[in-house]
Amino acid sequence: MLRAVRHKTLANMDMMSLPFVSVILPVYNDAERLKICLGALEEQTYPKEAYEVIVVDNNSAESIEAIVENYAQARADFEDRPGSYSARNKGLATAQGEVLAFTDSDCIPAADWIERGVKALLSVPNCGIVGGEVTLFFKDPDRPTAVELYDRLMYLSQKRYVEKYKYSATANLFTFRHVFERVGDFDGTLQSGGDKEWGQRVTAAGYTLFYAADVRIKHPARATLAEMQEKTRRVARGFTKRAWKQHLAPLSWTYESLMDHLPPIPPVVTTMRISDATFGMKMKILMIWCLLRYTRIVEILRTKCVKATRQ
Repeated sequence: MLRAVRHKTLANMDMMSLPFVSVILPVYNDAERLKICLGALEEQTYPKEAYEVIVVDNNSAESIEAIVENYAQARADFEDRPGSYSARNKGLATAQGEVLAFTDSDCIPAADWIERGVKALLSVPNCGIVGGEVTLFFKDPDRPTAVELYDRLMYLSQKRYVEKYKYSATANLFTFRHVFERVGDFDGTLQSGGDKEWGQRVTAAGYTLFYAADVRIKHPARATLAEMQEKTRRVARGFTKRAWKQHLAPLSWTYESLMDHLPPIPPVVTTMRISDATFGMKMKILMIWCLLRYTRIVEILRTKCVKATRQ
């Protein structure tokens, strides 16, 4: 059925030929934002009988199942192995859809998110991944913090991820079931970077990746330095562990760490171009950038030392 409808658009497909979509989202102790996400998924323009939402509780302290019961399109699953990629794999195991869509509990999908995601996926020949746009929003739009501006500047550029680095963040990703059947599930041992590792497997298998600007998700910018440091550490650990798994030579996978010691000329230029920040705010952004740069180095070295000690 997938092959028969892949190149059609929703506009010229009747109800019987619409692919069934499974939306998979992991959650860990994020009950309030999960409610907003599920509310948005409940109001999709895609026919309700043609999609399901699978919420995978990654061993939260909060009662996720009780929340999910309030949303007709959603059902709850459970994964006690830590990590969002393990949770996504659990969702994959029970998903009914031939089209698989991924987002996160803190995201807010546009009302036509599923409709446009499916349309993009079906319209691109040999498509393995559609990466949709992720727009960061601020807690107070009129008074963004330096950390929020930094997050917008440095992270979640889906267009760059898809077109340059050949993967899509799982905050906004559409694919086919048969792609997973061919290249395998996410690497559940990774705490970070599993989307990149999986996307590069999809690319290596010869599939096309497509960035779709009209497949829209909103995502809150991180508002505190502590949140940014935790993300930086998690990404650094993920980078280091991926390097081990890919058997990269030590010199090649420490290169990126060594580059962090160079003067921050490119970020200075980029930061100064931010139109909605004062000069003082731009200086704060650069200070955050420098701090997180060295946070990354320390975490990479710490992760290496832990591995060496265990060996």
